[in-house]
Amino acid sequence: MNFSDNKPLNSILNGLIRPYAQRVPDVKTIISSMKELGLISKQEDIVNDHIAFRTLGVPNLGISSFERIFLHHGYTKQDHYFFSQKKLDAYWYKPPHDSYPRVFISELKVESLSKKAQQIIHHYTKEIHEDPINQIDLDNVNDVVNFLHKALWELPEIADYNALLAESEYGAWVLYNRYYLNHYTISVHELPAPYNELVFFNEFLKSIGITLNDAGGEIKISRDRLLRQSSTVAQTILATFANGKTAEIAGSYVEFAERLPLPQYAKLHKEKLTNSHRREGFEAGNADKIFESTFNVQINKKS
Repeated sequence: MNFSDNKPLNSILNGLIRPYAQRVPDVKTIISSMKELGLISKQEDIVNDHIAFRTLGVPNLGISSFERIFLHHGYTKQDHYFFSQKKLDAYWYKPPHDSYPRVFISELKVESLSKKAQQIIHHYTKEIHEDPINQIDLDNVNDVVNFLHKALWELPEIADYNALLAESEYGAWVLYNRYYLNHYTISVHELPAPYNELVFFNEFLKSIGITLNDAGGEIKISRDRLLRQSSTVAQTILATFANGKTAEIAGSYVEFAERLPLPQYAKLHKEKLTNSHRREGFEAGNADKIFESTFNVQINKKS
């Protein structure tokens, strides 16, 4: 999870992970328990499968803007996914080297929402007259990290947040959290047996008090059965809205992925397996349920 050399991309990723880990207490709980169990000796032993971001599909924002950061640093755009019920588009991005995590960027199709929901979103984004990426130096680590944590629009009114929440919990999440790192993902298949299988790792998580997203089952399985994913229920944060009003809302969460070897490499020894030997990419059916880690039906299980 730590990227320790001096390359800009490493520093950008570290700049994302540090505040995310502070914001999501489950990260510390999971890592310390993994150490106690001997699954890792240090945090840096964890292989990060992917990181994910959420965006709003309005002029000058959305995927076409946000992806520029990672394309500039050597990522390549891969498969497209569409989530009709949640009104989302998404792409994943392959890293320039296997030592970096994949990136998953999704976008709310704002024009597919009700007029009321569109009005709320456009009210807050209407002052963004050009792509904000144009204003930063993509080679400047501080510029990029600060951009990913700064407000692109004013704090929302709590009434607007709640009105949008009723129609699109994803949209409400972005309205308040903006480009905050939505989640990072532990590569379970890289861990010692038997915890390199998600079914065992999930039992470990529950034994240390972690609440799992059970939308579609605790383990989401791809159609080819080679990609298995689970996730925690998002931690809540005390959000301060316009006029100083506060409320507990969904923050970020942790995901877990088990990528099985492709059939032709099933008998290859684990030590010889690389990303090229394992199931690559994502699965819309899995991702659709992972999105619900920030939904109230999941969060309310923790209360």
